[in-house]
Amino acid sequence: MEKNIEMCENTIIHKEIVETVKKQLPSDKKIESLSNFYKMFSDPTKAKILWALDITEMCVCDLAVICKVSKSAISHQLSALKEANLVKSRRDGKIVYYSLADSCVKEILEKGVIHTINE
Repeated sequence: MEKNIEMCENTIIHKEIVETVKKQLPSDKKIESLSNFYKMFSDPTKAKILWALDITEMCVCDLAVICKVSKSAISHQLSALKEANLVKSRRDGKIVYYSLADSCVKEILEKGVIHTINE
């Protein structure tokens, strides 16, 4: 049994709208960067780390206990989050403390939680 599927054949129906949108779209590089940024929020362990750091700065050992994973796994996750500019670190003697990179990350995280709670 065949299904009738409506297909677009790349015909521009609203040329002005298409041109306006194309001019306002970020570059492919920026779109890819944005996509990678949001991927960091898609992993439950990373999300838990970010939420914990929204509460207070923490070291790897304490984050490992909260997330119930090894220190090595936390370090790996923190490295990815740091590379994505979501977290920053500071050293105090032998201990490295992590925190959210800035208030923008805090706001994105908190708004995301509010959005998911209201679903």
